[in-house]
Amino acid sequence: MKHIVVLLACFICISLNAHAGELYRWLDSSGKVYYGDVLPAGALQVEVKKFPKDTSSNEYLPYETLRAQQNFPVTLYVSDNCGELCDQARTLLNKRGIPFSEKSLRTYKEIEAFKKLSGSDAFVPTLMVGKDSLKGFVESQWNKELDIAGYPKTASYRQRTETPSTPAEQETPSEGEQTNPSAEQ
Repeated sequence: MKHIVVLLACFICISLNAHAGELYRWLDSSGKVYYGDVLPAGALQVEVKKFPKDTSSNEYLPYETLRAQQNFPVTLYVSDNCGELCDQARTLLNKRGIPFSEKSLRTYKEIEAFKKLSGSDAFVPTLMVGKDSLKGFVESQWNKELDIAGYPKTASYRQRTETPSTPAEQETPSEGEQTNPSAEQ
């Protein structure tokens, strides 16, 4: 019996990935409960179960990470010509499982808004942890700042596998305003 339940769970997981996160629960005429991605004829009391396509949303983050994110949101500022340093910075954040938003400085308006926010020249990569900024990628400094903010040292729950796309015209949040990193991923 255990093997059947495990096999059923595997099929459910496979079908969830293949069918946009929908699963049906129904009863047959004898009252037996079934789950599947296709409804058979004669199914009774059908319920549609929806599952999120993207499990990287904030509701799946550990409590400590959510708390750190709320108190010290992380933003990585990059540019198109940043190259290897920006890749190393992104890799560090992903390796640690840090939810972050990424802002690409492309236009004059974006660069000026960044200068005003950070209080200095537009030097990339720059990491903003709450209101503190770290200019240039120095792994030991970044790790220290992220440790102080309470972020995990390793990603035990997920890693971002893609670089988030940023629109050409993006606005920098005003002081006190926070962005939702999961919406930008």
